[in-house]
Amino acid sequence: MGGEKAVFTILDWIVLAAYFVGITAFGLWMARRIRSSGGFFLGERKLPWWIMIGQAFGTGTHAENPVAQAGASFDKGFATIWYQWKNMLITPFYWLMAPWYRRAERTTIGEIVEDRYGRFMAFLYTVFALAYFVFNQGAMLKGAGKAISMATGGEVISPNGVVAAMVVTFILYSVLGGLVASAYTDFVQGFLIITLSFMLIPGGLSAVGGFRGMREVLSSDFFQLYSDVSGVTLFTITMLTLNGLVGITAQPHILSMNATGRSERAGRVGQTYGNMVKRFCTIGWALTGLIVAALVIRQGIKLEDSESAFGYASLHLLSPGLTGLMVACILAANMSTCSNFMVNGAALFTQNFYRCYFRPGAGDKELLIVGRISALTLALLGILFAFYVTSVLHAFLFVETLPAFLGVMILGGILWRRANRWGALAATLSSIAIYYWINYQDTGALQLVYKWKPAPFGWSMLAGFTALVVVSLLTRPESKERIEKFFDNMNRSTDGEGLPDGQPKPLAAELGTDLVLLDLTGWLRRDRWRGFFRRYREDLVGFALAWLVVGLLLGIAWGLMQLGK
Repeated sequence: MGGEKAVFTILDWIVLAAYFVGITAFGLWMARRIRSSGGFFLGERKLPWWIMIGQAFGTGTHAENPVAQAGASFDKGFATIWYQWKNMLITPFYWLMAPWYRRAERTTIGEIVEDRYGRFMAFLYTVFALAYFVFNQGAMLKGAGKAISMATGGEVISPNGVVAAMVVTFILYSVLGGLVASAYTDFVQGFLIITLSFMLIPGGLSAVGGFRGMREVLSSDFFQLYSDVSGVTLFTITMLTLNGLVGITAQPHILSMNATGRSERAGRVGQTYGNMVKRFCTIGWALTGLIVAALVIRQGIKLEDSESAFGYASLHLLSPGLTGLMVACILAANMSTCSNFMVNGAALFTQNFYRCYFRPGAGDKELLIVGRISALTLALLGILFAFYVTSVLHAFLFVETLPAFLGVMILGGILWRRANRWGALAATLSSIAIYYWINYQDTGALQLVYKWKPAPFGWSMLAGFTALVVVSLLTRPESKERIEKFFDNMNRSTDGEGLPDGQPKPLAAELGTDLVLLDLTGWLRRDRWRGFFRRYREDLVGFALAWLVVGLLLGIAWGLMQLGK
């Protein structure tokens, strides 16, 4: 192992080629069943819970995650894990929120926004969502392209060449198979992502003399689960948690993460525990950073860029064949997300633009064709953006900042019946304006992307939620019919789909699946407290179990940092 120059051997190429051929063939095999737009966009809402876990994990994990985390812990210690764990403390809330998206009975978040606030707000959201998908795909493709180009020696294939190869692969199965192919390939690729998270650790620990050897050369601050030295203060963690809680409600692909299971519980399990798997993998990424920090000290080497720590480990700790596996893992981490984004972007275009403004009476076969064409188009736009991108970091900061600003209206619209379209518009505009105004005052420069800081974000959220409440109260409420229909859907279980025409879906309260996080002002009424546990049994038990898993993950991380003392 080791060496001064990365050598991509014949064995590595065999491993990589096997991955490309295998995942493409598997995706095309799964695509054979797709005959309708419902199957293409939502998999006919029949995905089992274990596929839902793989879909949530694969889509939520990108190649830049281990690179960024390993670089942060290499620079300032294990406590920087909270930059990746920003959603750790809200993951149990996914159990409570998942049924929102299934009960809405829509294909896209844009349609949910239209149901709640009207067509204009849905149009604005859809514009944001399509841009989000294009920019995110492009940035991820370029990030993986750079990493893989370097792993193969930097001369065999260019970053843009890697981008083209990835796109050809996931386009083949995604354009034909839609969400079913995307979800099942996500599940398979999830195993490779887990491998990516931990494959560097055994050799790394051996090279630095285990945990005791790391402690001999690194400061004790590097082994803290929470440390001010890391720059991640309690206030920062709080604001990162708020960012995750509000922002995830507006991410355009969140509906497919929650609503495509064969039952409401499948959606809950998939979204909650798919993300728990990612939280577990983050421990491996952070530990890799500590290993590299100790390794370079022992070797008397200085890394100019902390984010090259992951690449340095790959170069010096992997043997022939394993380097090819690492490249395949990076591809898996990106292609699983890009394929899902492509399908969700096609759903948004087809349902919220094509059907609304061009062909309201379009049949299912026509929508399926348009969905496939728009999926291909959005992927090509992503390629163009990838070729344009020079700084992957800035591109990701750009797309990660926006969802929370739109999340104010989506979260607020479910938690508060009185929220209206004018309040939603005011909330979105004011939160964006305050965020940029404070950052401009701090830096003296007007720019699209600023370094994320907790204070500007906190003030922007305060401004957004205040505007939502004040403006909604001062303007005309949404029609009673619109509000009653929206919340009636939220109060009924979707697990009885296929009921005879005219028979309403059963009330969730009768099944123990009423939603705690729904119309919070309704908790002021006495009837919301009658039969409390019986009505909210699914929410309460699942929420408690999810917190136990959070405690377990925190315990594992803390325990690792006690080794070698």
